Amino acid sequence: MKFSYITHLHCPKCQKEYRYDQIQQLCECGSPLLVDYDLQELKKHWTPSSLAGRGHDLWRYHELLPVVDPDNIVTLGEGMTPLLRMDRIGATMGIDHLWMKDEGIIPTGSFKARGAAVGVSKAKELGVSELAMPTNGNAGAAWALYAARAGIKASIVMPIEAPVITRNECAISGANLNLVNGLISDAGKIVAQAVRDHGLFDASTLKEPYRIEGKKTMGLEIAEQLNWKVPDVILYPTGGGVGIIGIYKALKELAELGWISDKLPRLVAVQAAGCAPIVKAWEERKSSSEFWENSETAAFGINVPKALGDFLVLEAIYATDGCAIAIDDASLLQEQADIARLEGAFICPEGAATFSAARRLRESGWIKAGETVIALNTGSGIKYPETVQVEVPTLEPGERMIRE
Repeated sequence: MKFSYITHLHCPKCQKEYRYDQIQQLCECGSPLLVDYDLQELKKHWTPSSLAGRGHDLWRYHELLPVVDPDNIVTLGEGMTPLLRMDRIGATMGIDHLWMKDEGIIPTGSFKARGAAVGVSKAKELGVSELAMPTNGNAGAAWALYAARAGIKASIVMPIEAPVITRNECAISGANLNLVNGLISDAGKIVAQAVRDHGLFDASTLKEPYRIEGKKTMGLEIAEQLNWKVPDVILYPTGGGVGIIGIYKALKELAELGWISDKLPRLVAVQAAGCAPIVKAWEERKSSSEFWENSETAAFGINVPKALGDFLVLEAIYATDGCAIAIDDASLLQEQADIARLEGAFICPEGAATFSAARRLRESGWIKAGETVIALNTGSGIKYPETVQVEVPTLEPGERMIRE
């Protein structure tokens, strides 16, 4: 058996094909590229039992990943995050089978480590010496740290309002970090100019094809953790949308391999009310979104006014009979607090938005009684200390503890 069954890349818009053994960015038509594998050949050799005895990280699925030579793998142990029952918070929603896929414990503290692990590994395999990318924080932190592990230089541009800890992660990795007094869209323009000026590898969201492949392992893991069955609903916090695109891709590949049934979960793109271009496009039944002016939200990771892969996100929603929903900051922050109090999990605001969305979709009847629902928590709450404001009493030595 081969280590990877990758065959080529293709453009989902114009269908032009590209080689995988050369550096590729966008298609000539401007669309992101997707990775293809020889699934019919792989099907002859690879079964769920093939995974027995493998490491509990995302590289256990290496046949469905794009790295050809295992010596090029750059890893910090990412993958196989817990799938946790959330019975107490689920009871408040009327959802009996609520689960959380918890990406908060992954290296670098967010799901972005998945895309970075596979993207940086493939960049290493292709001989990339320096990469550049804009970020809302977590992706830049992950790519900077994985690039450091690979011996690749990284130049990162992030909004000045991004979480401070992500800035520190980039800085301590030795990356060339620049802040911009604006949004990720402004950071993207600066990176694009640097790519033109200095010939850097552009690792921006979906401008390289392999971040999706890392993110899709969330879908592979969910299926394996449910014993190759799929839930009824998966809710995902959506900014650039790579996660939901990747999960959809993973499930389609598993269905073609015969590992799961052809009936896929309904995928839900969860956005913030202050930045909801995908929701607006879905409500209007459009195939792409419009730029969202003056975007603002406490869930900074999904503050993306216009996603390059918006048409792929919308395709995943439409194809699975899913939906898109926007959550206001007050609701998602309240949900974040309730989950910590009821379940002992301090999750990120983006993850909290998925639970708030589940609550509303159950209230409306879109999520039905008895359905199995998975909410994705994409990062650790400790990366967003500003989302929690507390006042606690201070005691003098010898004073009795104050109890409520």
